[in-house]
Amino acid sequence: MTNNKIALVTGGSRGLGKDIALSLAKKNIHVILTYNHNESLAQQTVEEIQELGLKAVSMKLDMNDFKSLGAFVDALQIVLQTNFDTTQLDYLINNAGMGQTVPFLDVTEQLFDEFLNVHFKSIYFLTQKIIPIMNSDGGIVNISSGTTRFSYPGYSVYASMKGAMEVLTKYLAKELGAKGIRANIVAPGPVETDFNNAAIRNNPQAKAMMSSMSPLGRVGNADDIGSVVAFLCSSDAKWINGQRIEVSGGINV
Repeated sequence: MTNNKIALVTGGSRGLGKDIALSLAKKNIHVILTYNHNESLAQQTVEEIQELGLKAVSMKLDMNDFKSLGAFVDALQIVLQTNFDTTQLDYLINNAGMGQTVPFLDVTEQLFDEFLNVHFKSIYFLTQKIIPIMNSDGGIVNISSGTTRFSYPGYSVYASMKGAMEVLTKYLAKELGAKGIRANIVAPGPVETDFNNAAIRNNPQAKAMMSSMSPLGRVGNADDIGSVVAFLCSSDAKWINGQRIEVSGGINV
């Protein structure tokens, strides 16, 4: 049985999720990461973690397919037993997401339901299913957005679901504290990744505008976020619980 802690990172094949996975590995935490579409990118992340001397496994998970969650958790238990010689994990990082900039008046019920599944409903019930196989000194880190604090046109659905996650995080902290499980939520500001069709990277005008809103004069990078999530999954953060931690460079401060 491994002595290292084990983390499950959803959406860990690229962008923020990849940096979270690598940052956890740098803290000697083994990683199980999920991907939805790109298995080869997920495998690349697995290999980078293995190069650091840690164990890593990738698994397919579609957060929009709510009915697949039970089968995923069953498969996860087999992976834990087969690859890590254990039945428990220590940390759950609910990172998987989808992005789309859609004006309020153009949002369809289908789009709303997809955002609801990916960013709230599936996270809610995946977390519920994983708690029984989580060690008592473990932790949950959810991912929110700066757009729950300040409004950005086109993000009404996304930000609403993230706002629901912020409330849920406080309830998780309250109700799971008796099990010794902490729950916190990290809220990135604008980050230059391929999220939302690389909306920031592909739009220099928007990037410049967002950079000007930060006292530090730039938008975020993936490696600005992962280290904070990894910190929350360490004994250094053992007394941080039920908190929203914005990692945005002070945008709109």
